[in-house]
Amino acid sequence: MNADAVYPEKLGKRLSTRGIITREGNDMDAPEAPHGRTQTIASPSDENRPKGHKGVWIAVIVLIVLGVGIYLIRSHNESSAKDTSTDQPISVGVAPVEKQDVPYYLTGLGTVTAFNTVTVHTRVDGQIMKIYFQEGQFVHAGDLLAEIDPRPYQVALDQAEGQLSKDLASQNDARIDLNRYQQLFQSGVVARQQVDTQAATVGQYDGAIQSDRAQIDNEKLQLEYCHVTSPIDGRVGLRLVDPGNIVHATDTNGMLVITQVRPIAVDFTLPEDELPEVVSEMKNRRLTVEAYSRDDKTKLASGALLTIDNQIDTTTGTIKLKSQFPNADLSLWPNQFVNARLFLSVRANAIVVPPAAIQKGAQGSFVYAVGSDNKASVRPVQVDFSEGNISVIHSGLTPGEEVVIDGAEKLQDGTVVSPHEMTSNRTAASGSESGLHP
Repeated sequence: MNADAVYPEKLGKRLSTRGIITREGNDMDAPEAPHGRTQTIASPSDENRPKGHKGVWIAVIVLIVLGVGIYLIRSHNESSAKDTSTDQPISVGVAPVEKQDVPYYLTGLGTVTAFNTVTVHTRVDGQIMKIYFQEGQFVHAGDLLAEIDPRPYQVALDQAEGQLSKDLASQNDARIDLNRYQQLFQSGVVARQQVDTQAATVGQYDGAIQSDRAQIDNEKLQLEYCHVTSPIDGRVGLRLVDPGNIVHATDTNGMLVITQVRPIAVDFTLPEDELPEVVSEMKNRRLTVEAYSRDDKTKLASGALLTIDNQIDTTTGTIKLKSQFPNADLSLWPNQFVNARLFLSVRANAIVVPPAAIQKGAQGSFVYAVGSDNKASVRPVQVDFSEGNISVIHSGLTPGEEVVIDGAEKLQDGTVVSPHEMTSNRTAASGSESGLHP
């Protein structure tokens, strides 16, 4: 006999412990719990259901609450710091608005050009016997540069002189015969025709002698051309031929090139709108011109304005001007690019500020002026021009005021500032003033 059949209470406890589910309608009735209490029997689905979902949602909610709290605290701190910073003065560098004399220049891009450039050719054909110059040498007009073989031309000169001597002898004989015929004609011995014919012979010899003398002069000239000399004062370039070469007067390339670099010229252009002011100043005095390097930092030479071109370039709207420089130190070189600065006048008692004070806005140029209450105020200004390390103000400021030149990017109208004086560098301006009357 089965033990489970004898003890049904033990069977129910065992089934409950093992988690066996009794379904409604089953042939076996669920055993009653002891002492009349209902016993819950666990199902497999309840046992496999996840138990951590509720904890995960609680953790997410806690994190969101913490994030919102941190954000609110940080926003409050930043707002408090901002409120505190607005109350603190901003340190800025300032410079005074000054009044001084400022030179006024017009600047244009220029090109250095030689006053004279000569490509030396030979005038006679022949072999180069000797070169008397060195590359880069400075020569004067008339200096011997090269010698071409003179012997063929000396021979031609000797021939011409010999022909002259022959014709002179023939002319002398013809004159003697003419005198005889004239005496015989007076005596009635010869006819008039014979006298005239002899006179014509004398005339022919006169013409031959004149031609011989011209030929002699030509041969002497050819002989002189064998000695090639410099036509101008200037600097010799690179040698184009060597001794021993045969040269011809019809050669395309020359023997050498000489450029005049003392003095030298600078051609530069200016906008056509500035032409009336230049012409007006030229009527009063001779205008000075300064040549600067391409980076506009080094002054190369000082000269004077020579002339203005007779027409405006319609493609660029500019006018060309020509200036002259002594160029004693050879600071200027042909075909060199320079910045030409034409001095026009001096703006007396001009109001000036450092260029760093000028700010650009939608309404134009302005500066931050610092008042006695240490507050920065926006001040619209009209800039006339800038020269060196200063800007000339046409209107908007008065001497004695202070303007911000460092830290303006942190300012607004009415910002409280803590100004400290900054020394403005006006070396360029003072240097220009020292050369107002070169």
